[in-house]
Amino acid sequence: MTQNLSPLSGGIEIGGTKTVVLIARGADIIEREQFPTDDPTTTLERCVDRLSDWQSRYGALAAIGIGSFGPLSLRPDAGDHGCITNTPKPGWQGTDLLAPIAARFAVPVGIDTDVAGAALAEGRWGASVGARVHAYITVGTGIGAGLVVDGGAVHGLVHPEAGHVRVRRVAGDDFVGSCPFHGDCLEGLASGPAIAARSGYPSHSLTADHPVWANVAAELAELAAMLVLMVSAERIVIGGGVANGQPQLLPMLRARTAALLANYVPAASETLSTIIRAPMLGDDSGPLGTIAIAELALARNRKHAAGHELGSQ
Repeated sequence: MTQNLSPLSGGIEIGGTKTVVLIARGADIIEREQFPTDDPTTTLERCVDRLSDWQSRYGALAAIGIGSFGPLSLRPDAGDHGCITNTPKPGWQGTDLLAPIAARFAVPVGIDTDVAGAALAEGRWGASVGARVHAYITVGTGIGAGLVVDGGAVHGLVHPEAGHVRVRRVAGDDFVGSCPFHGDCLEGLASGPAIAARSGYPSHSLTADHPVWANVAAELAELAAMLVLMVSAERIVIGGGVANGQPQLLPMLRARTAALLANYVPAASETLSTIIRAPMLGDDSGPLGTIAIAELALARNRKHAAGHELGSQ
């Protein structure tokens, strides 16, 4: 057996309802623990305690990665860098995720959205390996997308908020949408709560032939076509609790995306079965995303240290 020479990394994935903390070498998870997401202080202290315990047992961590629900402030020059911003989750708005972890562990600490982490993980170890430009779309309680170009997650003014783009409505659909900000944005039409509001039943209880899935596929296809046309995505991975529980969505989504592209991008239309994929890492895309974030933080730290050393010579 080949020895895994990846650095020993810690990961913290903070979701709206559950938190996962883990220790791993690359994609090899050594230990993990899952618990409900409580108030910020309790949640972060529990993460710190668990990582400290594992560090005493397995050796010093090289880096730590944090993947969290958002919105997050990710601009390094921002005064609130590493903080959750205007989340509707009670008690979490303005929470600083980065500083408490960085203060406890003298190692590089990286932070990104949970969906960007999932995209990074699929690019390193999963369905998007070999793709220069790829995305991960999560369809669950909300809808989000992480976009990766040349191994790095895309940020700018903010991180991508693809769940809140406005999409063309299916003809005759008069559902007002469930998003408190935008009504019938993509998240307001195709997320788990939106599907429940439209159908009257939780998404997991609906049969594969329920008519709501045709609408959901059409709406998600709008985003998939945008990603192909705007950023030339070579891989689009569709994950999350709703998508993972409805395998019929992928072929419906591919067919609708092909119709929207109308053969304008022949290279995409002919290979949508390869481009639009299920996550190869399954439910581990998110947790392993935190390890990918940690490894990127470590690489940036080493590059900075090398540049500083050269500059001082």
